Amino acid sequence: MVSMKDIAQRCGVSVATVSKALNDQSDIGEDTRERIRRAADEMGYVTNAAARALKANRTYNIGILFADEKNSGLTHPYFAPMLESLKVEAEAHGYDVTFINKNVGNRSTTYLQHCLYRQVDGVIVACVNFTDPQVLELIHSDLPVVTIDHVFNNRLSVISDNVHGVEALMRYVFDRGHRKIAFIHGTGSAVAENRMTGFYRACEELGLDLPPEYLVGSPYQDAESCAEATRRLLSLPDRPTCILFPDDYSAIGGMNAIREAGLQIGEDISVAGYDGIALADIFFPRLTTYHQDTLTMGRTAAKGLVDLVERPKTTIPDRIVISGSLRVRESVKDIR
Repeated sequence: MVSMKDIAQRCGVSVATVSKALNDQSDIGEDTRERIRRAADEMGYVTNAAARALKANRTYNIGILFADEKNSGLTHPYFAPMLESLKVEAEAHGYDVTFINKNVGNRSTTYLQHCLYRQVDGVIVACVNFTDPQVLELIHSDLPVVTIDHVFNNRLSVISDNVHGVEALMRYVFDRGHRKIAFIHGTGSAVAENRMTGFYRACEELGLDLPPEYLVGSPYQDAESCAEATRRLLSLPDRPTCILFPDDYSAIGGMNAIREAGLQIGEDISVAGYDGIALADIFFPRLTTYHQDTLTMGRTAAKGLVDLVERPKTTIPDRIVISGSLRVRESVKDIR
């Protein structure tokens, strides 16, 4: 097994200098640090994890709490890329990832108890019921915490720009001539509230006075519920010319309901989604949507937690907003 002494001999430096380079200490030149690290990689050097953890008083293990209602885990069409990005970034900083739940073996625990049992250095919380007492217990504990798409005082949060995202969609369909715009919106979360704010802001900016029946609530990632909401909108005496779906996955149900009604998407009625998942490019017609930058969100959350763990005195628990982008496809007709 390659040792620090072997690396020192190859690089022509002392063992102490190798140790400083591999432990990211500041009192060493950047060129020397990179030369030593490159040599360590080429020689296949592996850090003694136990010694590293003991020296730093850390386990180099971070927790991820992800508990959506459907228990989709790593198959979740929106969060799966984010979780993978988060994992890759954490590993790049030398951290392993543990998924947090309510069980240790056959014994039930709270989320916080599981974190303490696994001795995680910190935890990232995403896609949960943020009003759950166990979630709140964890977030308000002494552990470093990063939340995704939900804001708490004195906690670092990474959020997508949901307000501007819906505003961008509204402006786009408005510019295509649509004035009868319906919104099937998510329910019961800060994300849903922010998107509703974006919708109302856009209506005010564009001078739209839409009937209340054009607003229908439907849970996120629920194609069946979205299909039923779409049927309600299609049955109105003065039906909308464009429907905004709560997310791209739910759009499957909405688009099926439109076809069942004998209508052609992109011709008889226009639709748009939200999230920008890969599935949106497979639809026919392809779905106009607002793409959320989940990869950047995952990397930012992981880097933020590492900073909280390693530099707690200089890392500000701030709110970091990640912008997305409009992706124009064929599902919105120009009716000007």
